[in-house]
Amino acid sequence: MNDPQPKAFLPGQFAEFSKTVSEADVYAYAGITGDFNPMHINREYAEQSRFKTRIAHGMLTAGLVSAIIGTKLPGPGTIYLKQDLTFKAPVRYNDTITARVEIEKQIVEKNRLVLKTTCTNQDGVLVLDGSALVIAP
Repeated sequence: MNDPQPKAFLPGQFAEFSKTVSEADVYAYAGITGDFNPMHINREYAEQSRFKTRIAHGMLTAGLVSAIIGTKLPGPGTIYLKQDLTFKAPVRYNDTITARVEIEKQIVEKNRLVLKTTCTNQDGVLVLDGSALVIAP
């Protein structure tokens, strides 16, 4: 059986996904990962912090990038090899986060893609900035 033709990936192609981060999302993430840092789940503790409120786990935000990579661009069958990221601003409960993945470069001979990965909140503030390396499907 012949392999299907590979998808054409071009620099500049992008996909986005938006989600409002709820209290339930943060608690579910804490339960799944075991990360019960009081900055995420304890209102009184968080009110005494520099942010004055509870914030979502940074890796929960990064997971929105993973959702795009695995379902939209490059899509199903993609293998994540590397992710570099910087958390630029906190994500608060009820923030609407838009994750974006954009193709920066295709490495044809290795079937790899270099991706720009970002997340912004509803006010356009960059909350996550990074790059990823993946094996294209």
